[in-house]
Amino acid sequence: MRLSARNQLEGTVVSIRKGEAIANVELDVAGNRLVASITVEAVEELGLQAGCHVTAVIKASDVMVAVD
Repeated sequence: MRLSARNQLEGTVVSIRKGEAIANVELDVAGNRLVASITVEAVEELGLQAGCHVTAVIKASDVMVAVD
């Protein structure tokens, strides 16, 4: 599959925390933690589970960082 999105990070699923509709999928990306919030339906359709190799595709217009 080819995508126009340039921000693609390869990683491994560490854990999945499912809610009623949304799941938080924790990834290890080169030793860094990344959490993606996706639908539970998407987790099931993709067959995601701990240990799966995945590519995180990030498409956002802004990234904000704040400190006190």
